[in-house]
Amino acid sequence: MGIFTRFRDIVSSNINAMLDRAEDPEKMIKLMIREMEDTLIELKASCAGVMANRSRTQRQLNECQSRCSYWEDRAKIAVNKGRDDLAREALGEKRRYTESAAALDREIGYLGSLIEQYQADIRQLEDRLRSAREKQRILVQRHIHAYRKRRAQEEIRRMDSVEAVTRFEEIENRIERMEAEADLMNYGIKTGLEENLDNLVVDEEIEKELQNMKASIGKEDKRVSE
Repeated sequence: MGIFTRFRDIVSSNINAMLDRAEDPEKMIKLMIREMEDTLIELKASCAGVMANRSRTQRQLNECQSRCSYWEDRAKIAVNKGRDDLAREALGEKRRYTESAAALDREIGYLGSLIEQYQADIRQLEDRLRSAREKQRILVQRHIHAYRKRRAQEEIRRMDSVEAVTRFEEIENRIERMEAEADLMNYGIKTGLEENLDNLVVDEEIEKELQNMKASIGKEDKRVSE
């Protein structure tokens, strides 16, 4: 496929429609970008070649114009010397170079138009390439977003599954058993402060009982002595 055929196909293609129809849009856009890049390289190389050709042709034109001036000067000298025969020959050489110069000038004009067309095509293809790269960036972002969303949905479904619920219930029951075991380990064990307070209560009760006993014995002794 020629470079201009590929260029026309690329420029006339509907990227969005092609991506919509593609089974793998990311792969498709990569191939399109590679094709554009290759075509752009060839366009620039061809344009550079034409520009070099125009420069060479311009040098040839300058040489022809210089030779035209040279033979015109020689013709004038021959006329001044009365050598019309030499003047005619000099003018013949001038005409030959004049005709060559005209042809070279036309070729330079054609090459200039071709260069302008190349440059316009290059700008158009570069714009197309920038657009394709932007679409590629968007496609990559969409792919990443879709992948993360799918992973999130899978995780949600996994967490909502019977297995996950059962696992959480087992963990919760295990924690409750550990808490109960910890409570049982401390059940019935009093702290030093509690023990001291309990001892004070017991001592006070014994003291009251002792006082009551003494009072009762004292009353009995008093009755006996009467």
